[in-house]
Amino acid sequence: MKLKVLPILIALLTSGTLLFGGWFMYRSYAMENPLKEIIQQNAGVEQAQVAITNQQVVVSLQLTNGASLRAIDESIRKDGEAYLKGKELKLQITSNSTSELEDWWSNSLFGVAQAMDTKQYAEIPQLLKNEAKTLPGLDVQTEMDSTSVYVRLSDGTHSKYVILPRTPATVGVWPNE
Repeated sequence: MKLKVLPILIALLTSGTLLFGGWFMYRSYAMENPLKEIIQQNAGVEQAQVAITNQQVVVSLQLTNGASLRAIDESIRKDGEAYLKGKELKLQITSNSTSELEDWWSNSLFGVAQAMDTKQYAEIPQLLKNEAKTLPGLDVQTEMDSTSVYVRLSDGTHSKYVILPRTPATVGVWPNE
């Protein structure tokens, strides 16, 4: 029995297109779009893009001035739990920062990095408030949860958002507990 190549190729292309097209449509319409709608319901979210892979969910955010990054992160983790399904959530923030805010952050980063390395997270708000006196009109907001320290720098019209990952301290008398 002789097999014909053309019908086999057409069948393979058709089934491949249906399989991968269906997978793409499912991921886009059943996973990414509903999660994007949940994210955009948060106060302060101007624009959101969602990309889901096997290991992580990448959320690109553009925020308005004064948005609470901690509240948005918490909302995504809580309300979008069904879409995260144990995947790592990675937030990418597009800031409308200025060169003055970037320079100020670069100069303040040494003290912040030291506080993060020594797990002295309570020092970060005071450190940044003291440094804020060097740039007139700068408003510094810091928030923290069990996974990150969130920093918002604002000069009134422009903002810079920073997420600093933290490692929670282990409770116990011995290091191996």
